[in-house]
Amino acid sequence: MNLMADVHSKTQRSFNMAQIRAKDTKPEMIVRKLANALGFRYRLHVRKLPGCPDIVFSSRQKVIFVHGCFWHMHKCKYGKVTPKTNAIFWRAKRLGNVGRDKKNQIALKKAGWKSLVVWECELRKSEKVVAKLRKFLATESVR
Repeated sequence: MNLMADVHSKTQRSFNMAQIRAKDTKPEMIVRKLANALGFRYRLHVRKLPGCPDIVFSSRQKVIFVHGCFWHMHKCKYGKVTPKTNAIFWRAKRLGNVGRDKKNQIALKKAGWKSLVVWECELRKSEKVVAKLRKFLATESVR
């Protein structure tokens, strides 16, 4: 097995990884702008809900998660990337994210909430995301 060395030092790689945010990411901000432009009002990161959804529409009992393709192992080319260094650690970490996502989706559904996942790669075609948001948010859930 031929492993390629990381192009960054351990310190630089650690710094780079520490800069990756969980909240207020660029993809999340794009989805917020689109939802706002459609006239929908929302709350952010409601910790009382399973998975602390990125965007919450309380009156409709609907939530949106904005997932990074790499971190949540999307089936697109960006999600299929596998790190060459420390591969076992990264595989376990990413699989943990996927497992936690499924668990949170189930818990939300049991609590009567509907959820939508918007993938980072989908934001390259914002017109499709607008249609997806419009369809998802069009009808109110019955409480």
